[in-house]
Amino acid sequence: MMMKRKLTWKRPLFWLILPIFIIMVFLGFPMPVPPPPETKAGQAQSAPGAAKKPFRL
Repeated sequence: MMMKRKLTWKRPLFWLILPIFIIMVFLGFPMPVPPPPETKAGQAQSAPGAAKKPFRL
C-alpha cells in the first residue's frame, strides 16, 4: 500500500530557500551587494536677481 503524505507549505519553502543559504555560506552574511546610488541633490534655488538697467552707448 502506498502511504499518503501530508503536503505542507514548509517542505517546498525549505527547498526554495536552501540555495540562498548555501550561497550565503560561501559569500558571507549579509550578502555583498553594492551600496545604493547617492541621491542627486535638487537644483539650488536662488533669489531672483535685480532688474538690469539697459546698456546705453
